Amino acid sequence: MTLAEELRDLALEAARAVAPELRRRAGGTPSEGTKSSTTDLVTAADRWSERELVGRLLGARPDDAVLGEEETSVSGTSGVRWVVDPIDGTTNFVYGLAGYSISIGAEFDGQSVAGVIVEPVSGDEFAAAAGCGATCNGDPIRVSGEVDLTQALVATGFGYQPERRRRQAVGLVELLPAVRDIRRVGGAALDLANVAAGRVDAFFERGLAPWDIAAGRVLVLEAGGRIGNLDGTPTEGDFVLAAPDALWGPLADLLRALDADNT
Repeated sequence: MTLAEELRDLALEAARAVAPELRRRAGGTPSEGTKSSTTDLVTAADRWSERELVGRLLGARPDDAVLGEEETSVSGTSGVRWVVDPIDGTTNFVYGLAGYSISIGAEFDGQSVAGVIVEPVSGDEFAAAAGCGATCNGDPIRVSGEVDLTQALVATGFGYQPERRRRQAVGLVELLPAVRDIRRVGGAALDLANVAAGRVDAFFERGLAPWDIAAGRVLVLEAGGRIGNLDGTPTEGDFVLAAPDALWGPLADLLRALDADNT
């Protein structure tokens, strides 16, 4: 077993252990506060989930580093860093809607090598390890085979700041006639998992963070897709476009024309 496979399996084991309790708490855990804006929610369940996940990961690999959304920061000596989003899509979680997930990415020497995204509501388990492909519930997955942008189902998300939301809405007015339709499901991690599984054809969003994309990046790449900035360079989240090769160029051109990476 490669290191990437070992990290994937450990992440999946940790997410499986936490998912049932999140499903039980969903819709019954009020927001405890906000972060970047009044719409950027955080709950006690976010913090509980991160503690549980980090405890399980470091319990198995105590020399690893960790970066968590809820302020966990642990230095390590192994060369492995876990990037953890304990509940991606907290607003959906608070309202008891599907579309939230647990997202765990693993890096080795700064390179993304494994990713797991688990959706507690459906029980879907997305997993990938570098060089080993991507799966959903153990079955291999691939990105969409769609080649015509006008027939593409495109997922997106919106920033937390009101003025950014307004500008993004203006861009959607121009984008919507150029594609089959737009979907706003919930968290970005699950959107990326859906791209990897071919459930949507593409995804883009501005204003994400490393923990939003750490797992999804590996899933999309291992499922045969592309992920990066609009110019194709690697991204840490400021702007993210994920799509099959055939849709990447046309969609990137359209988004650049709409100034999507500056809205």
